[in-house]
Amino acid sequence: MKLDDYNTFCASLPATTHVVQWGGAHVWKVGGKVFAIGGWSDSEEPHIVFKTSDLAFDILREQKGLRPAPYLAPRGGKWIQMFEPEALPIEDLMAYLTESHRLISLKLTKKLRTELGLDDMPPK
Repeated sequence: MKLDDYNTFCASLPATTHVVQWGGAHVWKVGGKVFAIGGWSDSEEPHIVFKTSDLAFDILREQKGLRPAPYLAPRGGKWIQMFEPEALPIEDLMAYLTESHRLISLKLTKKLRTELGLDDMPPK
């Protein structure tokens, strides 16, 4: 997934905001909380970081081209970094980004979810 495609997809998710920070990384947030980070690559395809469920983290961390995200996973978070573009098919990556958005949204207060129009987020 190229950087423009990554940004376009993340922008399509509800109530998201975008900022470039941390050395030029494209950081996507929902309710002020990070759900995806893209950057730190010399190619057109960024390394992409996303939050996962416990089970997905255990599965993905063992796959080629994926690893626990530096700085986030060591602190106990279930964050994966895709550092090889072929590690996941684009459809799977989009599904993981969508799930990351949902997981972070569910951590927001009910009041903020309602304000952002996210109060109908399905629990899993």
